[in-house]
Amino acid sequence: MNFTAITHSVVSLFIIILVGFYGSKKKIITPELNKGLTDILIKIALPFMIVSSFMFSYDDSIKYNVIKTFYYSLGAYAVMAAVSYIMLTPVKGEKRTVLHFANIFVNTGYVGFPILNSVFGAEGVIYGSIFNVFFVIFVWTYGIMLYSGNLEKGYLKKEIKSLLMNPSIIAVVIGITMMSLEIEIEGALLTSIKSIGSITGPISMFIIGVILSNIKLKNYLKDWTIYYGILIKSVIIPIVIYLLSLLLKDNSKAVYSIVIMTAMPASAMTSILAENFNKEREFAAIIVSATTLISLLTVPVLIKLIM
Repeated sequence: MNFTAITHSVVSLFIIILVGFYGSKKKIITPELNKGLTDILIKIALPFMIVSSFMFSYDDSIKYNVIKTFYYSLGAYAVMAAVSYIMLTPVKGEKRTVLHFANIFVNTGYVGFPILNSVFGAEGVIYGSIFNVFFVIFVWTYGIMLYSGNLEKGYLKKEIKSLLMNPSIIAVVIGITMMSLEIEIEGALLTSIKSIGSITGPISMFIIGVILSNIKLKNYLKDWTIYYGILIKSVIIPIVIYLLSLLLKDNSKAVYSIVIMTAMPASAMTSILAENFNKEREFAAIIVSATTLISLLTVPVLIKLIM
């Protein structure tokens, strides 16, 4: 995929973000409607997109890459956590917590999957889905521990049960089962699954537009931690991941997909959990919004670099 096509894909997503921004400002997309859109995205559209991504002809190399992606994803999270922990030494207090969370947990669903789909098609979404499995696991364990300061007795057991019922996790299990058993779906069912999954991108961008419409950036223009956090999240970590990926000497789409995913903006969960635990709520929202805007520039450059 050439650079022009990549740019067009990202710009098209940005245009949809602007539509969501407009809809929020004009009260067309109300907070209640946005909550509904988020539920549709997470519980319906995204799982269908994940399942549909497994519905194409495989060769042995793709199956092998799926296995490798588990290791690559786990390694990527370990590197992101280590780099973030070291680089955030100058930042203190709750802002450090927010930034550390933002550096590790990227926006897989709202931005990552649509971009991987644009760049690599269904195969890229498969590898991104594996990466997302670790996102779901870690965000509800390590992520909660970051914001709460600890894991209460019995919490981990309860969350593990919840993880197993997460729609995205179930979708990955279904997809891997279909791939392993070479199950083929055709006709109206196939069309329906792909059609529902295809709304993931537009809904995701609408939601981001709504988030951006509610942020007062001018209140944080003099906060150096904002700029420092963005630099780490959007530039330093992706570069480190990319350089380490070169050591693998693996030019597969699996590696490229993981590198691209680590360059995604901060997850909306950064802001959601900050709100829930009452820790730098506006600061967290700024980080999510700012890294989303910056990614419109940094992600195309990274994709051009690795391809």
